[in-house]
Amino acid sequence: MSNSHFAKLSSYIDALRPIIYVPSFDFHAFDELIREICAEQGNVRIYEYNEGLGEVSFTTKRSNNPYTLCQLLSGLSDTYNEPMFLILKDVHEQLNNPKVISLIKTIASRNIYEESYNLTIFIVCSKLVIPIELEKIITVFDAPLPNYNEIKSLIVEFAKDNTIIIEDMLIDELAFYLKGFSRFEIIQILNLAYQNSGSIERRDLKTILEEKEQIIKKSGILEILNYRETIDDVGGLCVLKKWLVNKSKIFKRLDEAVKFGVDIPKGILIVGMPGCGKSLTAKATANLFDVPLLRLDVGKLLGKYVGESEENLRRAIQTAEAISPCVLWVDEIEKAFSGIGSSNGGHEVTTRLFGYFLTWLQEKTSSVFVVATSNDISKLPAEFLRKGRFDELFFVDFPNGNERKSIFELHIKKRGKWATSIDTIKLIKDTDGYSGADIEAVVKNTVEKAFLGERKHITTDELQEEIKEVKPISVTLKEKIDKLKDSLNSYDIKNAT
Repeated sequence: MSNSHFAKLSSYIDALRPIIYVPSFDFHAFDELIREICAEQGNVRIYEYNEGLGEVSFTTKRSNNPYTLCQLLSGLSDTYNEPMFLILKDVHEQLNNPKVISLIKTIASRNIYEESYNLTIFIVCSKLVIPIELEKIITVFDAPLPNYNEIKSLIVEFAKDNTIIIEDMLIDELAFYLKGFSRFEIIQILNLAYQNSGSIERRDLKTILEEKEQIIKKSGILEILNYRETIDDVGGLCVLKKWLVNKSKIFKRLDEAVKFGVDIPKGILIVGMPGCGKSLTAKATANLFDVPLLRLDVGKLLGKYVGESEENLRRAIQTAEAISPCVLWVDEIEKAFSGIGSSNGGHEVTTRLFGYFLTWLQEKTSSVFVVATSNDISKLPAEFLRKGRFDELFFVDFPNGNERKSIFELHIKKRGKWATSIDTIKLIKDTDGYSGADIEAVVKNTVEKAFLGERKHITTDELQEEIKEVKPISVTLKEKIDKLKDSLNSYDIKNAT
């Protein structure tokens, strides 16, 4: 771990933070950090408890005593006169035990108020579980992931240990692809690649991408989407598409652009009418950027313990950064962060999630391009719309005449039924207020009826008849659409057309 992380953890200890929670599965990296701190601070007695083994030796990891956690905590509450660390590993299931909570709280209180008592508790777990009774006295220390230069050092060290040669250019590429993995995961991936071929080669970049997909599947919060949609499948929205094409050129030459002084693209917020291409644009963006597409399921973030929801979001963001470069799609984002500022307890959790997400958007330096889509911008907190959160905000309205013409041609050609005899001028006159999804439904239904009627072609008349059958969303949800338009008119947002 870097010197800054060493200094940060040391400062927490010196400030008498009684409980430091480290959400991490990489116990080895944490142990190394504790050894460095002990070397600097001098004589520190270390007690370690591992759920399943009881008290173990910090050095050998062998069982010292088959104590229960309560027995160990009770014994330590009477110890005096020397600095001590108590390291509790994988005890998150025990943190709903009232007796365990009470003993931890007692030790923490003595550490704060009694000058002769100096015991810092470290809770190291792969899952963040903070009982409400301990919330005010716990400090969360995120176990940092190796940065680019640290990853390069790991690769060089691995090559040296295994007496293999890795070209400097390939080391740079590997370090870029391995960004977002822990030290433990990086060594595992390099070992896997080495065992497969006896060396590390460019083809092993595929192994890294496969491992990144495994991370997505195991997270349960993000999903990786397969997509075929291209930017050409998006009808109209010429201003938005031109903007995305320019961003894709930066994204594909990111190292070069950053060296030139260009900021890493943050993302985009697309707001507007339902069925008008927001979701399609998110998928097309990933294709245009030639990167994986991840979707964040906000509903899966919420947990029952204090801090669990924030931990889920932290893991989701960390996972996205591990996969980067990628597009992270947050669909209907207003549903995730509505109710900010309410006094309701459930909304307090939402407020914390919102704050965490905003901070990440503002400060992120990773190549995760966020595409957030929203139908009702009035439900989003004002802070969300401030410059610096996203690179740009775009408004998507119902398609105009030229756009409807383009959408009709796109869907008819896509199904192999285009003919010069089709009069798109008549079609656009009949479809004022139709969304792109409505127009797709008209074409799809017309082609289906032609198939069932044993006809090889479709005509303008058949399309017009189907237009009469398909009620546009602007009619079926007129009241809701009118409210959306009223709320959107009060914001100065760039038009996508």
